[in-house]
Amino acid sequence: MTTTSESRVPKLRVEDLEVTFDVGRGRKLHAVDGVSFHVDEGETLGLVGESGSGKSTTGMAVLRLAEPTSGRVYLGDTEVTGLRSRQLRPLRKRMQIVFQDPYSSLDPSMTIGQQLDEPLKVHTSLSKAERRARVDEALDTVKLSRRYTSRYPNEFSGGQRQRIAIARAMILDPELVVCDEPVSALDVSTQSQIVNLLLGIQEQSRTSFLFIAHDLAVVRLVSARTAVMYLGQLVETGPSARVYDAPAHPYTAALNSAIPIPDPDRQRTRDRIVLGGDQPSPLTPPSGCRFRTRCPFAMEVCAEEAPPQYPIDGGGYAACHLHTHGPQLRGASVLPLIHGDHLTTPLVSR
Repeated sequence: MTTTSESRVPKLRVEDLEVTFDVGRGRKLHAVDGVSFHVDEGETLGLVGESGSGKSTTGMAVLRLAEPTSGRVYLGDTEVTGLRSRQLRPLRKRMQIVFQDPYSSLDPSMTIGQQLDEPLKVHTSLSKAERRARVDEALDTVKLSRRYTSRYPNEFSGGQRQRIAIARAMILDPELVVCDEPVSALDVSTQSQIVNLLLGIQEQSRTSFLFIAHDLAVVRLVSARTAVMYLGQLVETGPSARVYDAPAHPYTAALNSAIPIPDPDRQRTRDRIVLGGDQPSPLTPPSGCRFRTRCPFAMEVCAEEAPPQYPIDGGGYAACHLHTHGPQLRGASVLPLIHGDHLTTPLVSR
């Protein structure tokens, strides 16, 4: 999961991406609002956040499976946004997706061999024998028997189906794969197997992954960098080790505190950060900082101004006024403040 040098063009570049849905009666739902990030060649970027934060919509918009309202998406040097359907089709083989639910992402009426062969028929000029060889290789890659080509999806377990979905995504040797919650529907032991499979595939292929998940423990394992999303916006990005060990945004710190610890004694005695209230509706997001209605450190400025992306020691950025307002907070990591004696009550009532 090494990254390329800064002088090289990222494999995926997203600039000010917005996705808005018309929900009727003149109302707009801003599912993704001004999101920017990049993924280098052979790198995995983890995109995390609560359900409804806009993670999956972001992944869909990157692939043009959901239409961006504004902003730009680049695959290497090629701008994906703005292309017509006919222009977009040649790019499809370069970017693929693994969906969350392995029980619905495979066609129950087609054999496994037919489903793996279909993208080769559409996007290559290989002969039938050459395609069959590629199908066999794809099954080898995900550690499934070649004899499975004549079977149907209902004959497989959830973990096996997800392996098949991964084989289908990788059979065209894509440059980018969006993994949309690829292990959330699986049991813990199977999750580990799928994660190790993806890591092994990436090591051999140098494919770039956008790994979308709500399980931060999984994302930390697979991702070189992590981006944290809340209510359609990125609130923190940076190297995974820094984001998890020294979060610079209160929301990231709260998510980290929810990661289970395998030691029962430590799990019972650990500090937990329980956020009050529910995530606001993207139809009516709060003014200023969208997290302020649940933040224990909210200040007056948080309601008045959207926070800028503040550079963080150790790499990355955090969109939080704590780093620019209040001399006792400027430049400090948020996690010690939450667990320490610096601040135990909100700065202002909301």
